[in-house]
Amino acid sequence: MSLSKKIDFALIIKVQNANPNGDPLNGNRPRTDFSGIGEMTDVCLKRKIRDRLQDSGESIFVQSDEKKIDGMASLKNRAESEEFGLGKKAFEVKKGGEKGKQKDQTKDLACKKWFDVRSFGQVFAFGKDEGAGVSIAIRGPVTIQSAFSVQPVNITSNQIVKSVDSDDKEGKNARMGMKHRVDSGVYVAFGAMSPQLAERTGFSDADAEKIKSVLTKLFEGDASSARPEGSMQVLKLIWWEHNCKAGQYSSAKVHGKLRDLIEENLPAEKLLELITQKDELEKKLTLKEDKQEFTQEGDKRELKPQIIDGF
Repeated sequence: MSLSKKIDFALIIKVQNANPNGDPLNGNRPRTDFSGIGEMTDVCLKRKIRDRLQDSGESIFVQSDEKKIDGMASLKNRAESEEFGLGKKAFEVKKGGEKGKQKDQTKDLACKKWFDVRSFGQVFAFGKDEGAGVSIAIRGPVTIQSAFSVQPVNITSNQIVKSVDSDDKEGKNARMGMKHRVDSGVYVAFGAMSPQLAERTGFSDADAEKIKSVLTKLFEGDASSARPEGSMQVLKLIWWEHNCKAGQYSSAKVHGKLRDLIEENLPAEKLLELITQKDELEKKLTLKEDKQEFTQEGDKRELKPQIIDGF
């Protein structure tokens, strides 16, 4: 059974002396906009979600190189593998009226096999010539926005000596490099889960709970030289479960409740103090209209969040 209710969520992340998401086009400096607001892209966050799901035993299609478990050199090889994927026949185009039916069958098989495909979606575009391949686009029900810092971040850059020469021809200069870090910052990311799109991929309530469980420990097992152990932490996961598929409020209104609260509680030190008060935070992030509709079950329009501590 697919997802039975709309879900909105938000992550409050603390960064201390770490590079949360380097920009390869800018010397791997932490990503910022022109006003100095720090950024962690949605691609970066989904990579960490995939890794934590894979650590918990889920089957993942878009695997990172360091966590690759099947030896496949590309996504195409993984998809067409008889052992680890769907096999080549699943991506061979059949002419005539069978083409659409075959695409639907391949999509269903991919969603059933790989957790990240039925969650985030995927584009399978194999074969260049007509009749030699198939292109399948799957829209996933789980969307997540880039995380942005609540205030401009200060970046410290240090010149370092590399442990290995990158190019013997360049001599001593080749051993020099730069290392960048965000001194301190609080980042916030928003996401949502759509029951309508979940019906197409088979994403279920159980799948939503699995993602919920890994969001609180997003940076566990993710340590590196740029992100030492303990330098990245999920402080709070804020989880709104609506009482229907259509949702009690739009995602913009739900997320806006937290955005407004952040604006009212800057600088970051004040915000960090507020989020330690779980009851007060829950109260401030509960959505309800002035004119309430009450039933035996309570207020139909009240949307109360669940405040979950980070791992």
